[in-house]
Amino acid sequence: MTFRRPRKAVLLVALVATLALMCCGGSVAILLFGELADDNSQSNLNSAAFDCGQGGPIDANAKLPKAREYGAQQVRNAAVIINVGSKLKLPPRAWVIAVATAMQESRLSNLGNLGSRNDHDSLGLFQQRPSSGWGTPQEVQNPEYAATKFYEKLKTIKGWQSMSLTRAAQAVQISAYPDAYAKHESAATQMVNMLAHGAANAVGNSLSMSCASAGQVAASGWTIPVKAEVGSGFRSPERPNHQGVDLIASRYTPIVAAASGIVSVVKCDEDFKGRKTCDVDGYPGKGGCGWMVEIQHAGNVMTRYCHMVQHPFVKVNQKVTAGQVLGRVGTSGNSSGPHLHFEVHYNNDRSSAGATNPVPFMQKQGAPLGNAG
Repeated sequence: MTFRRPRKAVLLVALVATLALMCCGGSVAILLFGELADDNSQSNLNSAAFDCGQGGPIDANAKLPKAREYGAQQVRNAAVIINVGSKLKLPPRAWVIAVATAMQESRLSNLGNLGSRNDHDSLGLFQQRPSSGWGTPQEVQNPEYAATKFYEKLKTIKGWQSMSLTRAAQAVQISAYPDAYAKHESAATQMVNMLAHGAANAVGNSLSMSCASAGQVAASGWTIPVKAEVGSGFRSPERPNHQGVDLIASRYTPIVAAASGIVSVVKCDEDFKGRKTCDVDGYPGKGGCGWMVEIQHAGNVMTRYCHMVQHPFVKVNQKVTAGQVLGRVGTSGNSSGPHLHFEVHYNNDRSSAGATNPVPFMQKQGAPLGNAG
């Protein structure tokens, strides 16, 4: 099933690299984020980033936008995959999963027999094996047929809509490298946005093609961590060392994972005096994030959640899904009142160098902060 040949890292372009100190104590970092479009189609991608798929997929036989790391035929194959998903009445989350899978299996190329480099008799966009019942060699090398067979198998996977992309893809592919699909999630999201009028920003499990709002997970796999308005912003003139944004919410409001991932940190962050006193209200100047959680996501993105009212509900190395409750809003640590301090970091770098502004980042994921729904 899996096409076993080395792959170069693709679609990585540095967005931001700035140095600063964390406002809440602890450390943060920098990340690289892929940009699919080349100079001629960048405006196409940017405009798609704020639509939600109402225009439908672009016809695969039409003139298609260009992508920096993929040739014209590869982009066309991605368009075929997306159009097949639409014709089968599957929601846009399925399109993202399918495109990411084909990126991993064939780099969106309709591969024939590769001789000794081939994984048994794997063929086509999804490296489907005729000997395993996927179809004849001719059929699985037909992109429309191959995409149809992928989606048909995906539909049989109970709960695939709420699974992480890599779990859903692995359930279909049964790959020898089950974690390999995750690294293509951001690139697949951008490809779907580019070829389907921003469909990865739509509610992931719905055919309505309506923008995801509070409490809904977008086809990109992202959701807002708490339904709240943005208070103090990212590295503002008043708070240049503020490495995230404050989402103002009442005490005990549930905080959810912004995307699927693995919990990497759960702790009571010590204050400026080295104390771990997180079960009491904090105050400005105390230092520290209080009760906090960090999650590592696909694409080497890390999110941080600070000032929880009590010990978080998750533990280190736990796999969480987008929208899963992590804890509740509080005011522990360096805090003047109940809120969630939310950070996004690139490259899994926990230092301030990796921090990026969560507002534009989340907007690009189809889960804009401050959206009251």
